[in-house]
Order: sequence, then C-alpha cells, then structure tokens
Amino acid sequence: MRIVQQALYLEVADRLRAMIDDHTLLPGAWIDEVALAAALGTSRTPMREALKVLAAEGLVRLEPRRGCFVNALTEQDLDEIFPLMALLEGRCAYEAARNVTQTDLDALEGLHAELARHAAAGDIDAYYETNYQIHEAIQRLAGNRWLSGVVSDLRKVLRLSRHKSLKLPGRIQESCAEHMSVFSALKAHDPEGAEALMKTHVLRQRGALSALDRADPEPPAVAPGQLRLAGQD
Repeated sequence: MRIVQQALYLEVADRLRAMIDDHTLLPGAWIDEVALAAALGTSRTPMREALKVLAAEGLVRLEPRRGCFVNALTEQDLDEIFPLMALLEGRCAYEAARNVTQTDLDALEGLHAELARHAAAGDIDAYYETNYQIHEAIQRLAGNRWLSGVVSDLRKVLRLSRHKSLKLPGRIQESCAEHMSVFSALKAHDPEGAEALMKTHVLRQRGALSALDRADPEPPAVAPGQLRLAGQD
C-alpha cells in the first residue's frame, strides 16, 4: 500500500511540474490544493506530498498560514544562477568532449540538425525542447553523477523562466550557432574549447533575458490569494 501511495504522489508531482513548466500555473500563482486535487482526481494527501517534492526542487514555496505559491525568479536569482550554471554546464561539456564516441556524435548530429530546422522555422517551442535534449545529452556524456545531480536541480529551477530568452529578435539563430560551435568542439575532442563555448552560450542566455526585460518589463507577480492560470487576465 505504501508503494502505491508513493507512486501516486510522485505522479502528482510530475503533473504539477508540467503545469508549472508550460505556465498553466503561472509564476507567483497561489496553488489551490483542493481545486487542483479535484482536477487531478486525487486526494489532498498525495497533493501535499507532491508539493513538498516541488518545494525541495525550488519550484514552489510553502508559506505558513498562507499556503503554497509557484516561485517566480527575480533578477537577482537569475544573476546568481546563470554564472553558476555556466560553470557547471561548461564542466559537463569539458568532460563530454573527453568521453564522446562516434556513436554519441552520430546521435548528437541528428539532434543538432533538428535544432537547426527549428531555428530556421522560428519555432521557439520545438527549438526549446530539442535544445533541452542536447543539454541533457551532454550532461549524460560527462558521466559525472555528482555534477549531473547539481545541474539537473538548477535546470528545473531555470525552467521557471522557460524559453523567454528565445523571444529576443535574432536570439534563436544566435543560440543555434552557439550550439553548433560547442558541437564542433565535441567532435574535435577539445575539452577546453567545449567548456569555454558552453559557458559563453549559457551566459548569453542571461544577456538575452536582461535585454528583453529592459525592453518589456514583466508584469507584477500574481497577488496572494489568486489562482492564476494561463489565459486568465
């Protein structure tokens, strides 16, 4: 019975994570546990356990006497996370360049071809998902479980900002070119080059977000007590 219950709350956590990821639950939104439990066809117990999982990941915050809220990354959060992520993902690229095989490169070749097609079409959603797959593939190729654990945790948090940086005019093409440069370094088995190029790629994401925020400041976070879903004014 305990195994079933554990599987249930983890499934609920997956569903909530997806809702946050696709902005069905918007940054700053108050989470109505009763309404969401009913919508997902579960009881409040697995819902509460699922929210604890997401709180540990940094996706939501639990506030005494106020409830649970989707986290919203501040400019300071982004300024602190992106340099750290650049260091970590740079290290992933470094170790991947030392470990990569021809079979690995063949698989990455297909992903990069797909990435280029999405960039040419200006398909941000499809580009983002393929981009995500490439970053995860490089992370796996690094073969460092300690590094992988930290990167995965931070990547979940950064998904709160989703693929907003790609909305900057010309950014999707720049991002694709940066990925192609990293891939060239991997093919050359050049650890230092792959590391430096990946760091630049990650930091340029932060630069794109900053440029967008200057041009079009974000609306204020959802007020406490509101459950705001995508599409609601």
